[in-house]
Amino acid sequence: MNGDKFIMGLDKDSPWSREEFEQRLRAKEKYYHINHPFQVMMNRGELEKPAIQGWVANRFYYQTSIPVKDAAIMANCRDREVRRHWIKRISDHDGGEGEDGGIEAWLQLGEAVGLERDELLSEQHVLPGVRFPIDAYYNFARSATWQEAACSSLTELFAPKIHQKRLDNWPEVYPWIDVTGYTYFRKRLSEARRDVEHGLQITLDYFQTRSEQERALGILQFKLDILWTMLDAMWMAYIENKPPFYCVND
Repeated sequence: MNGDKFIMGLDKDSPWSREEFEQRLRAKEKYYHINHPFQVMMNRGELEKPAIQGWVANRFYYQTSIPVKDAAIMANCRDREVRRHWIKRISDHDGGEGEDGGIEAWLQLGEAVGLERDELLSEQHVLPGVRFPIDAYYNFARSATWQEAACSSLTELFAPKIHQKRLDNWPEVYPWIDVTGYTYFRKRLSEARRDVEHGLQITLDYFQTRSEQERALGILQFKLDILWTMLDAMWMAYIENKPPFYCVND
């Protein structure tokens, strides 16, 4: 009996196999923001124009924070090969000589939904409930080990599906959106797959013990929480029509 308990204890504390660990990471997809009611309505074509514009404006703050977050990860990384690979993420968003990046593509999306570039760049539409979790994500990436910060990027495991849904659905359900605004979604289909392969390799290699693997799952959940919470704030502002301080009288 004691021997059975000992064996069970070992099993409970033993690391998962590489395959099972990856499976548990991928199982987090149910918490991905593609399943948030705001996203569900958006992909069904059920959002009004102001809600679409609000989403684009708020997500722009996230887009501009991504290369800053990635630069923080690189600043903590002493592995030259990792930096040589990771730096592609920054150029993907910032662009390079003769090549527009994801931030420019998102500005074009903003124009396609009827927003001015200055509106996006000024961040005037960014909700406090969106800004706070994004800033928390940056601060995590800056203070964590580079391997932990790399693990937090694994929400990209689920990203190609959400981009493809937009490309498939939006031209039909939102005919008022200029199709030239969809460049970002097309770009990320291939970029996200490339990035997640690298991030997944780092995570599977670095988090070896059971406690480390559970830590990785917690980090991924933290990032999923951020994306979900951003949509909670947008739901209140654009669906419930209760933006911040809506009940405060001047």
